[in-house]
Amino acid sequence: MPRPWLIPLVVATAFAPALAMATPGHAGAVDPRIGTGGDGHTFPGATVPFGMIQLSPDTAMPDFKHAYKWAAGYQYGDSSILGFSHTHFSGSGHSDLGDALVMPIAGDVRLDPGDPATPGSGYRSRFSHDSEVVQAGYYAVTLSDYGVRAELTAGRRIGWHRYTFPAGKPAHLLLDLRPSIYDYAGKVLWASLRVRDDGTVTGCRTTHGWAPGRELCFAMRFSQPMTSRELLNRETDATYKGFAGPGNQAADHDAQNGRALVGVFDFGKLKRPLEVKVAISTVSEANAIGNLDHDGAGWDFDARRAEATAAWDKALAVVDIDAPKTARTQFYTALYHAMLSPTLSMDVNGDYRGPDHAVHKADGYEFYSTWSLWDVYRAQQPLMVLLNPQRSTDFIRSLIAAREASPFGILPVWAYQGLETWCMIGYHAVPVIADAYIKGVRGFDADKALQAMVASATYAPYGDLADYMKLGYVPIDREPEGASKTLEYAYDDWSLAQMAKAMGKTDVAATFERRAGNWKNAWDPQTGFMRARLADGTFRAPFDPTAAGYGSDFTEGNAWQYSWYVPQDVPGLVAAMGGEAKFVDKLDALFDARVDPAHFKHVEDITGLIGWYAHGNEPSHHIAYLYDYAGAPWKTQQRLKQIMDSQYAARPDGLSGNDDLGQMSAWYVFTALGFYPVTPGSDEYALGRPFVARATIHLGGGRTFTVTAAPLDDAHPYVGSVTLNGRPLDRPMLRHGQIVAGGELHFTMQARPAGQSSATH
Repeated sequence: MPRPWLIPLVVATAFAPALAMATPGHAGAVDPRIGTGGDGHTFPGATVPFGMIQLSPDTAMPDFKHAYKWAAGYQYGDSSILGFSHTHFSGSGHSDLGDALVMPIAGDVRLDPGDPATPGSGYRSRFSHDSEVVQAGYYAVTLSDYGVRAELTAGRRIGWHRYTFPAGKPAHLLLDLRPSIYDYAGKVLWASLRVRDDGTVTGCRTTHGWAPGRELCFAMRFSQPMTSRELLNRETDATYKGFAGPGNQAADHDAQNGRALVGVFDFGKLKRPLEVKVAISTVSEANAIGNLDHDGAGWDFDARRAEATAAWDKALAVVDIDAPKTARTQFYTALYHAMLSPTLSMDVNGDYRGPDHAVHKADGYEFYSTWSLWDVYRAQQPLMVLLNPQRSTDFIRSLIAAREASPFGILPVWAYQGLETWCMIGYHAVPVIADAYIKGVRGFDADKALQAMVASATYAPYGDLADYMKLGYVPIDREPEGASKTLEYAYDDWSLAQMAKAMGKTDVAATFERRAGNWKNAWDPQTGFMRARLADGTFRAPFDPTAAGYGSDFTEGNAWQYSWYVPQDVPGLVAAMGGEAKFVDKLDALFDARVDPAHFKHVEDITGLIGWYAHGNEPSHHIAYLYDYAGAPWKTQQRLKQIMDSQYAARPDGLSGNDDLGQMSAWYVFTALGFYPVTPGSDEYALGRPFVARATIHLGGGRTFTVTAAPLDDAHPYVGSVTLNGRPLDRPMLRHGQIVAGGELHFTMQARPAGQSSATH
């Protein structure tokens, strides 16, 4: 096969019409338990595609220092449930949320959660996985300490609960506004709780968590009248550090304010299940009620569950696959996880909370937040551009709107519920926008988008962009992790240049094309690795390519992992490393190294090791595809099988690292289909090899793109040839326009590598 080269052509393809419905029923193949164990950090509860509500059980909300594994509130290995809260991140490496936690109680009520090691010490309850039913849009479990059957489902803005209490025991619902995931000391700054004349319970709380000053309001209604209620402030002293000790500071039946609020709602001995519906708002109680009135009419839990299932069937039907049951479960669960974020963060009247903490109104689009941009720009957002470009339009309009409301005038970095956290590095909203534009997504103001991109790339106080713009790199003696910041800024610059070029903004394009070459300032030909420089231009010494962690040259990685991060100029990197043969040799050395996982015990996010390659963290995600660019595509095929076999499984610990709001899962979906966006912002995908025998992408307008592979089994792991609509491809690359035009991509598989060159010796 001829040598493949990355050619950054800019091709704007036609904006696809509304998605067509294909074979329904894919929601039944989803197993939301995948990733709830180990370091996957996913939640098992009920939600709908990109929904505002994530109603899920919380098994623990420990202190910040010990909370990493509970970033989603739930760990599969736990044996008790604290309660069910309405907001969660999926797969994040850090956390917050866990809002409006409720717990159904039969019998005596305890007001504090208690010790999970001491049953009966608090309101938490033991449970068994045997009693769980975990499906897309539905979760059920039996709380064994109370004999209560709990069922959860969700709409876009509403969480629906159904609790079946044992006969003859008083039924209660406890609402706790104290706990949050990653329960920071003193995290609740203020909260309010009241029961309105019609029995609607409303409240708000302001927290000092990952996004300081976050306000979340709710409105709650019950299917049966309360017999009594009590609203408590459990704050006992001025040094409140979380849950209060014995004794109540204040109690009321109608309204309560403070930092440690608990509500207990009594329903007597019920003869039928209690249903509860809860709406949330980042703006106000009135808006939460408006959401509840608009989206939460009636009392029909089974109908709402059916609607949630139908929403997932429709969303997942964009791809049909032919694969064995286990592979189907993995594929559709990955696609499910890739469709959880960003989340709707707007009320039915268009109101949303912006990064300035003010209230804004979306006009003609839906506002979305929950942006883990350091992760999702790589594959999760490109997957949405391919499968759901209409939604991408709203995503981009949301990013632009967030920039316009930002006190700093830049695009989001890591935002949720409209607020900024400043987590991670780079300005990766830029490639999200550029990738969508290059691939034909429209419906947003491109001039405003480009202005926002330039503003983000030139905001000097952010991540030492001042020195980067002056020196061409980020000096490590002025800014930590300078090498990785230099590399990521350079890629973001390149993607910005591609959009500017496509828009005819040649001066902007030229400026950022030059900046895209700044990766060369991190390259050290003497050691053969990327390194951080000091402000005087010298490389920092001593140098250890295996070193990782805060204060090192790199962000969540080391030189072995980051030295491949030049997706915008892979041919240039190949040349810098001495040509194709040496490039391939070094890739092999990366994968084949013997590395003790304990080497990274101080860096939680570096997991899923194959040699130095760390599939559990995003900087490694494009690396296996780089063999394509050095004339050794069969080695890409070989490494992909190694990764798919060892890093993914259809079980709770089936993700080797944080799913990071769908990025790990999007990598799986693309790879299973046989291609991957190594360079978002270009219109190219690198070919790998399929892991399903047949996949059909429904593009809308009656068009489909089908990928087939035969014979597909362990005895035939290599690609012999590839045809597109019957014509051979002469390089392991596929263009976006070729996909959205519709057609068939066929892989002929074989037992031995094809077309080996001298690059592999």
